[in-house]
Amino acid sequence: MQIDTTSLPEVLILTPRRFGDARGWFMETYNASRMAEAGIRVDWVQDNQSFSAAKGTLRGLHYQRPPHAQDKLVRCTRGAILDVAVDFREGSPRFGQWAAVELTAENGRQLLVPKGFLHGFVTLTDDTEVQYKCSALYAPDCDGAVRWDDPELGIDWGVSNPVLSDKDQAAPLLADAPRPFRWEALP
Repeated sequence: MQIDTTSLPEVLILTPRRFGDARGWFMETYNASRMAEAGIRVDWVQDNQSFSAAKGTLRGLHYQRPPHAQDKLVRCTRGAILDVAVDFREGSPRFGQWAAVELTAENGRQLLVPKGFLHGFVTLTDDTEVQYKCSALYAPDCDGAVRWDDPELGIDWGVSNPVLSDKDQAAPLLADAPRPFRWEALP
């Protein structure tokens, strides 16, 4: 597995090796011992899958606050997405900064989005499927969101009129959102 950093050092791109032959290909998308060797130690407890029919469907920017904060390992298994993570840790020197990575069924990349980061994606093709692992169970009372088009964030989604849920249309701006995560410098 190849592990690359993004402009946000805690947000990682994981690219599994593919082994192909005349039948197609095989790849190992997760292996706890190999991840631990690379310093990634996360206990995954829930797998989610979404399907978006239309290109330009945007889901995000979402988070789950403590005590049910979630790490996520995201991959696109059909179609393509622009996957976005935003540093949402109060006091972080990178607070409000974002990283975007194209995940496709063809490139096999996965994005590791740690606790304390907002997450969202926009579909780049019709009929897109996204699967992701979570380190905490979904807790509706801890669910939160920030507006996808907040000018303070300035995320270039590549769309001006996305397909949105009611929840995402009504999400608060970053300045008005609660700040449930705190950044702490390591010694």
